[in-house]
Amino acid sequence: MDTKLLELLVCPVTKGPLQLNAERTELLSASAKLAYPVRDGIPIMLEQEARPLTDAEHDALRASSSPAGGSEA
Repeated sequence: MDTKLLELLVCPVTKGPLQLNAERTELLSASAKLAYPVRDGIPIMLEQEARPLTDAEHDALRASSSPAGGSEA
C-alpha cells in the first residue's frame, strides 16, 4: 500500500490515525478498536466491513504507537 495514501487516511469512526498490518492486509485503528480490510490494494473504510480488534491486538497496537518511555492518559 502506498505510504503517502496511508498518511492521508484516518479512521472514519474516530478520525484517528491508522496503522498498516501488511501481513493481514488491514488498516488498524487503535482508537476505534477496528481493523479495516484492504482488498486488491483498496482500503475498505466502512465500519460495517471492519472487524473488531482482539484485546491482544489492541494492546500490541497501542504499545507500538506509544512514544518510547511515554505514558498515555
